[in-house]
Amino acid sequence: MISRTTIDQIFETARVEEVIGDFVQLKKSGSSFKGLSPFSDERTPSFMVSPVKGIWKDFSTGKGGNSVSFLMEHEHYSYPEALRYLAKKYNIEIDEIEQTDEQKQHANEKESMFLVSEYARDYFHQTLLESEQGKAIGLSYFKERGFTDETIKKFQLGYCLNEWQAFTTEALNKGYNLKYLESTGLSIVKQDLLTESGTKQFDRFKGRVMFPIHSMSGRVLGFGGRILTNDKKAAKYLNSPDSDIYHKSNVLYGIHYAKQTIAKEDNCFLVEGYTDVISMYQKGIHNVVSSSGTALTENQIRLVNRLTKNITILFDGDAAGIRASIRGIDLILEQGMNVRVLMFPDGDDPDSFAKKVSTEELKNYLANNSQDFINFKVSLLMEDAKNDPVKKAGLIRDIVISISKIPDRIQQEVYVQECSRIMDISESVLFNELAQLNKKQQREISKPKPSRSAPTSTNNLQQDPNEPPLDVLYPEMVQLHNTPELQKVNELTKYEREIIRILLLHGNKETEFEDFIVGEEVDANEVESLKKEYFKNLVSKEIYLNLQEDEVEFTDAIFKQVYYEIIMQLNQSENISVNSLVNNPNPEISNLVTSILMDDEKHVLSDWARKEVVIKSVDKDLPKMVLDAIYNLRRVLIEQKIQSLITDTENTERQQLLETIMNYTELKKLLCVRLNRIV
Repeated sequence: MISRTTIDQIFETARVEEVIGDFVQLKKSGSSFKGLSPFSDERTPSFMVSPVKGIWKDFSTGKGGNSVSFLMEHEHYSYPEALRYLAKKYNIEIDEIEQTDEQKQHANEKESMFLVSEYARDYFHQTLLESEQGKAIGLSYFKERGFTDETIKKFQLGYCLNEWQAFTTEALNKGYNLKYLESTGLSIVKQDLLTESGTKQFDRFKGRVMFPIHSMSGRVLGFGGRILTNDKKAAKYLNSPDSDIYHKSNVLYGIHYAKQTIAKEDNCFLVEGYTDVISMYQKGIHNVVSSSGTALTENQIRLVNRLTKNITILFDGDAAGIRASIRGIDLILEQGMNVRVLMFPDGDDPDSFAKKVSTEELKNYLANNSQDFINFKVSLLMEDAKNDPVKKAGLIRDIVISISKIPDRIQQEVYVQECSRIMDISESVLFNELAQLNKKQQREISKPKPSRSAPTSTNNLQQDPNEPPLDVLYPEMVQLHNTPELQKVNELTKYEREIIRILLLHGNKETEFEDFIVGEEVDANEVESLKKEYFKNLVSKEIYLNLQEDEVEFTDAIFKQVYYEIIMQLNQSENISVNSLVNNPNPEISNLVTSILMDDEKHVLSDWARKEVVIKSVDKDLPKMVLDAIYNLRRVLIEQKIQSLITDTENTERQQLLETIMNYTELKKLLCVRLNRIV
C-alpha cells in the first residue's frame, strides 16, 4: 500500500495540464487550457483544465476531477495504478506503508506471478519472431491469417516451441521460481520419484501460438494458446487456469486496446474469439472485445458497463450457434444496457468477413445491419414457431422474460408494443404476462415493505365524520400535498448543492451576519459569544452553527460525505482545504467538488470582462447568499414534514396533529418573510 506521504507528494508534484497534455491537445485560454473532449466527439472544445486549481472538467459529459481521476477515466486505471503511473512520470520514489506479514506475502506472490507472466509474454513473442521453429510455424500461421507485423507486435502475439520443457527450462535458468511458473499455469508440475528433485515439469502451451490476455490497465493476466497440429485429443484452444491474477470469467480479451474507443464511440462490439478481435482491430474497428469463447458473465458485462451502456453482439451465420448464445444475453439486459445484434452472411464470422471487405465497407455493414436485440429475438424465434400454436406460446413467454429483465419500465412498454405488432398478439396479454413476471421477480428479491400511498383527499385524517374535512379547516394543506414529490426532492438537492458550493468557494472568508437562527429564541449576546469564541465569523462556521442548531442532515449521500469532510477539516485546522477534497481518493467526492469548482470557473471565464464586478458583488452579497441557502433548505424540509404529517393516517391524535401542522406552517411563513417570498 502506498503511504500517505507519497500520495501527498504525487498530488503536489503532478501538474494537471502536463498529465492531460500527454493524451489531449490543449490550448491556452486565459489562465486555463481548453481542448476537445477525449470522451466524446465534438467540434467545439468544451474540455477545460485549470492549472491554478489543479482540476479538469469535461462539460460535454459532465466528468471532472484531478490528475488521478483523469487517468482513472481515460486509461481506466485503478486508484493505485494511477498513482504509480504519476510516480513513475515524475520520478517519485514510492514509500509503502507497513503491512502484516500475511499481506506482504500475498502481495509479493501476486507481483511475482505478474512478473513471470510478463517474462513469458516477451519470451513467446521473441520465440515467434526469432527462432527457426517460431518463424516457420507460428509466424507463418499469423501471416496466413492476414495479420501484419504491426498487428503482431501490437497484440504481442507469440509461439511456444513444440518441445516439452523449452520454456520452463529457460525461465528457471533466468531465475524465475518454479512455484510461480506453476501457479500461473505456464508450467505443469508432476510428481516423479525417478528425478532428483522428485518432480517433472512440462510446458502447458507446448506447440501453440500464444495470445496474451491483459487486464484493463495492460498487465498480463494469462494466455490463450491455439494448437496448430491435427491432434484430435488436444483442445483447439487452451487458456491459462484460474489463479490469483487470472479469472477467465472476469476478463475480456482486447479490453486494454479497446477501452478508449469504446468510451469515445459509446458502443462496444462483442465477438467470440481472439482472431475476431485482432482482425476487426486491424481493419480499423478498435472498440471490439471477446469473451474468449465462453458464455458472458456478469463480471465481464460490468467491465463493458464501466465504459458504455451500448453493446453490439456480432454473430456468424450459424443459426444454431446463435440460438444457443442468445439465452445468455438476458444478463446484459438486467444490467440496464442496450443490446443490439448483428449477423454476418452465412459462412462468415467477424474474422473472415473483415478480411473480405474494405474498412469503409466493414464500417458501413456494422452501422446498417445491426438491430435491436428484442426485435432480433422475436424475428428469429418466430421463424421456429411458424404456425405451431404451442411453440408460439412458448416463444411469447420467452420474449416476455427477456423484456422483464430490462430495468427501465418505459423501455419495457415500448418493447411490448413492438412485440405485439410483430407477433400479432394483443398488448394486454403481453402486459399481463409481464406484470406477473415483474411481481414474481420482486418477491424473489425481497418482500415488499408496506408503503403508504399519498391519499387523494386529506379526509383520510378524519376521525369523526361529523367534523369538517382538513382541507376546509386548513386549505394550505391541499396545496402542499398536491406538490409533486419529485419537485421537492429536486429542490432539496439544489439547496444542498448550493450550501456545498458556498463552503467550497467562500467557506474560509470572514463576513458579518445580521441574523443568526430563525424560529428560535436565542440570546443575542450568547450567539455573539459563541461566534467569537469558536467560529470567528467564518462563512463555514456560520453554516455549521445554523445546520447544527436545527439538526439538519443532508439527504444526498455524496453531499453528506463532502460536508462531513469539510467539518472534519474545520475541527482540525479551522480551515477548508479544497485541494484535499479535489484529491480525495473517493472519485465521487472528487468529481462533485471538481464539478462545482469548474462550473464557477466557466462562469467567470465566460464573463471575464466583468470579473472584478462579479467578485465584488459576490463578497458584498455573501451574507445574504449564505442565509438564503440555509433558509431555503429549511423551508423545503418543513414543507416535506408538513406533507408527511398530512398523509399520516395512523395518527389518532387529530387535534395534536393539527397543532403540529400549524406550528410548522407558521415557521415556514417566518422563513418566507426572511426570503421575501409570498406564502
